[in-house]
Amino acid sequence: MAVTSPEQRTEWSRLTAQLSSEYPDYDVTIEVLDPEIGDNQMVERLPFEGVTYDDRDDVLVVAVGGKDQRYPVVLRHVIHHPRDLVVDQNPQGAALKVTDESGTTTLVSLLRPRDGGQAP
Repeated sequence: MAVTSPEQRTEWSRLTAQLSSEYPDYDVTIEVLDPEIGDNQMVERLPFEGVTYDDRDDVLVVAVGGKDQRYPVVLRHVIHHPRDLVVDQNPQGAALKVTDESGTTTLVSLLRPRDGGQAP
């Protein structure tokens, strides 16, 4: 498991690039846990396109879709001003827990595709 803190933001770009290259054929599920609004599932098992952290704009972006005719367009989930990033890699895939400055937590699960795609 890789646990990063605000002091390690210099590693966030490298870590997100590594996840994007290691899980290209995985599915992604995104759930937002907002203390005021409640829990909301944003994406369920869509093709994973990639994840990036832009330190200049201080945003973490999870991109889904764009892989085939079923999902021809890439959709992006943007997390503004993340303050904590926790990544857990395991044999089934990977999980990211991102908390932004407002206290909203986004859970991103990278899952083996249901069609039996190969693991990295």
